[in-house]
Amino acid sequence: MRVALVGAGGVGSSIVRIAARRDFIEQMVVADYDQARAERAAGAGGERFLPAKLDASDTAGVAELLRAYGCDVLLNATDPRFVPPLFHAALDAGADYLDMAMSLSEPHPEAPFSQAGRKLGDDQFAEAAAWLERGRLALVGMGVEPGLSDVFARYAADELFQRIDEIGVRDGADLVVDGYAFAPTFSIWTTIEECLNPPLIWERERGWYTTEPFSEPEVFEFPEGIGQVECVNVEHEEVVLIPRWVDAGRVTFKYGLGQEFIDVLATLHKLGLDSTRPVRVGQVEVAPRDLVAACLPDPATLGDRMHGRTCAGTWVRGLGKDGGPRDVYLYQVADNQEAMRRWGAQAVVWQTAVNPVAALELLDAGVWAGAGVLGPEAFDARPFLDLLPDYGAPWGLREQPVS
Repeated sequence: MRVALVGAGGVGSSIVRIAARRDFIEQMVVADYDQARAERAAGAGGERFLPAKLDASDTAGVAELLRAYGCDVLLNATDPRFVPPLFHAALDAGADYLDMAMSLSEPHPEAPFSQAGRKLGDDQFAEAAAWLERGRLALVGMGVEPGLSDVFARYAADELFQRIDEIGVRDGADLVVDGYAFAPTFSIWTTIEECLNPPLIWERERGWYTTEPFSEPEVFEFPEGIGQVECVNVEHEEVVLIPRWVDAGRVTFKYGLGQEFIDVLATLHKLGLDSTRPVRVGQVEVAPRDLVAACLPDPATLGDRMHGRTCAGTWVRGLGKDGGPRDVYLYQVADNQEAMRRWGAQAVVWQTAVNPVAALELLDAGVWAGAGVLGPEAFDARPFLDLLPDYGAPWGLREQPVS
């Protein structure tokens, strides 16, 4: 398989390190707007990995690169702003496409905290017919969350339950970053977007609706020693993806942010520092959110200062295959010290990066196949979950008391 990886930041660099250990990659072009960053990332992979300078917003330029290198697939490791041009470039060049975050949402203009406006991924699903007609696949939301969490939902529906009443993706950690008063472990640009937008909820009788940011707090017990973490509603792709392929009464996503983190985000919002609309400062224009990101440490560089674990998982409740009530949490825990020792990457970016590489391997082998715009739930979960331990990424299943 010949892959164009667009984006050589923390996740992109981790993808290179992971892919370098897999034989199915014939060639990977590592493209970034920063030539030096592309060269550093590609250099960690060996001779199969080639650096390239690329503007991800230039659809024609991206399509030209795909054709020039004969790429079979474009793997998007940029932030969601660049989904539209990269998505279109792949189709124009006749390549498949894979991303870890979907096209951005837009709140309902009159009732943002009760009605869904333009949802995450709506722009991509609107073009599904064109992808199907061309016989190309856009596999969207294939990171860890979304991604692995969606695979867990598919597995639960196929192998664990005869009826699902609720699916709740729950993410929590006990990670600590030494030396910083405030240091997000993932892209602050993306974190602001998903945390301050109205969260989506799906209910069978109601469809998609929204609520206020950080609503419905609950304490969830995370496994392997992480313990209790308060989680709140956050906008996320799983609530868009899971109901399309999995029959469930309700779908939610809740994130263990912590009150301090919530307070910082709320303050940024009050001051307008979450805005993506440029403002003039002296002789230059800058988007406030880009300024915030520039003032904070790059999450990819925090690994040596981090300790603890992060957990991504899917909580499923309903009737088990035996007809009795069942309550399970399917999860994956990543330990930062282990991720740094084995991969040279901090736990959050490594956990995100491993899943798209595993998905590419299944696509290359023909185990996963399809056309159109599809989420992870559209494919058989078992081959993916069976492959993860070979990547050093095992997963677990915890039976829980039935409420």
